[in-house]
Amino acid sequence: MKELPHTTRDIARELARKYSTMTHDELDILEGILVQRKFAKGELVLKEGDVCRDILYIHSGLLRQFYNKKGRMVTEHLGVDGTIVMCIESLFREEPTILQVEALEPTICYALPKRRLEEVALHNVNIQILYRKILEESLILSQVHADLVRFETAQDRYKRLRKLMPKVVQRAPLNFIANYLQMTPETLSRVRSATLLD
Repeated sequence: MKELPHTTRDIARELARKYSTMTHDELDILEGILVQRKFAKGELVLKEGDVCRDILYIHSGLLRQFYNKKGRMVTEHLGVDGTIVMCIESLFREEPTILQVEALEPTICYALPKRRLEEVALHNVNIQILYRKILEESLILSQVHADLVRFETAQDRYKRLRKLMPKVVQRAPLNFIANYLQMTPETLSRVRSATLLD
């Protein structure tokens, strides 16, 4: 995967564009707390039992968040370029997580350490707004996923995912997409074939 040219300043601007307008000074502050992290394909970003201390903004790459349920790995979330990944319960309770995060591609992330983000948000309204909007987006995504697997047919689940997360559908391995949508890989293959005929 070709690496996109960028600086920490570019990432601060990207986050500001996406979540909140910022003054020059606020961009300086945001840039000052961002920490670049690189992960190789297959590397565990967060292991079960770790405490999640950062909100990760994916600059380029693909991350899978999953947990172990009676010996079976269940995919909870798939994140690509321009999206956020965090283990929200561990982050806020500062307790060990049962979730794990793995890089499915070589991935470059920018970490927003929660403690630093909260410190600077106290004195900067636009950074406070950015923080709130990131959390809102994360909660909405969780709700959308919960509703998807509760109420939608297999075909509608796939169609909705294709609309909401086209990059995930193009790049994530099929077994993880099937797992995320709570269907077997065989069902997903049938559903994909059927949607191609639509």
